[in-house]
Amino acid sequence: MKVGYKLFAEGYGPREIVDQAIRAEQAGFDFVEVSDHFHPWLFDHGHSGFVWSMLAAMAERTDTVGLATGVTCPIMRVHPAIVAQAAATTALLSEGRFSLGVGSGERLNEHVVGQGWPSIATRHEMLREAIEIIRLLWSGGYHSYRGRHLVLEDARVFDLPDEPPPILVAAGGPRAAALAAELGDGLFCTEPEREFTRVYEDGGGTGPRYAEVPLAWADSEQGALESARAMFRFGATGWKVQAELPNPVNFEAATAFVGEEEMAGTFGHGPDPDRHLEAASRFVDAGFDHLCLINAGPDPQGFFAFFETELAEPLRRMGARV
Repeated sequence: MKVGYKLFAEGYGPREIVDQAIRAEQAGFDFVEVSDHFHPWLFDHGHSGFVWSMLAAMAERTDTVGLATGVTCPIMRVHPAIVAQAAATTALLSEGRFSLGVGSGERLNEHVVGQGWPSIATRHEMLREAIEIIRLLWSGGYHSYRGRHLVLEDARVFDLPDEPPPILVAAGGPRAAALAAELGDGLFCTEPEREFTRVYEDGGGTGPRYAEVPLAWADSEQGALESARAMFRFGATGWKVQAELPNPVNFEAATAFVGEEEMAGTFGHGPDPDRHLEAASRFVDAGFDHLCLINAGPDPQGFFAFFETELAEPLRRMGARV
C-alpha cells in the first residue's frame, strides 16, 4: 500500500503548497498529488496557483516523495503538446518521481478559453486523442497528428526523460475506467466504487489504482465538520454537477444548503483515528492500492503529526487486503 497526500491548491497559496509537499515528505508520505485548476471551487478558497510552477519548485525542494497531478485536463485549456512538454520537464527535474494524472476536466476550469463545453462523450473522445498525442511526443522525434478533435503539427519535445512518466487516467464512471485500462498506466478515482476497479481490471489494467480519501482532522468532531463543510462541500454535489458548473458563484449557490451531516457521512473526521481508518478502508475494500489522503481540517501541520503517529502504520498494513 502506498499512501499519499493531496495538496489542495485551491485552498492555499503556491508557497504554502510547496511547503506542504516538503512537510509531507518529512512525514513519510510516499507521494503528493496536486490539483490543476484555473478557478477555485468556492470563493472562500481564494487560491488556484499554476500547477507546473508549483511542481517545479517541489521537484527542487524534495528528494524522495513522488509527485503527481490530480488531475490535468489536456483537451482544452492546455493543448496536449504543452502537457507532454511540461510533464517531461517535470519528470526530468524530479529525477523520475513524477506521474501524470489526466482526466476529462470540469467546466469550471476549461471554459475560460472560450471554446464551449462539450458533452462527456465528446470529452472522452478528446481525452483519448490527447493521450495518443502525449505518448507520440514522448516517443521522440517530430510528429504530426490529426484527430477528430485535436491536431498536432510538426512538433517535437526535445528534453525527454529516459522513461516516460506513468499516465494515470481519472474515472468517474465505468466508461472512463475502461479507457484507463486501454490507454493508461494506472487508474485514478475519487469514489470507493468497486465497479471502477473491476472494469479497469477486466479491461486488462494492471497498474496502480489511486483514490482520494476524504478526511478532516481537528481536535474536536465539530471543528472538523465545520472545516470540512467550509472547504469541501462542493464535493457533495456529485461528479455530474461538479463537471458542469462554470464558476465559484454557481458552486456557492449549489451548496448553500449542504450541511455538516452530509460531510459526516463521507469524511473521516475529528481526533479519533478509527474514524479516519474506517473512511480509508472503504477504498481499500474497493480495490485501491494508492490512497491519497485529503485533509479538509483547519490545521495542516496538525494533520501531518496525526498521520505520523496514528495513521501511517495502520494504513500501510491495509495493503494486505488489496
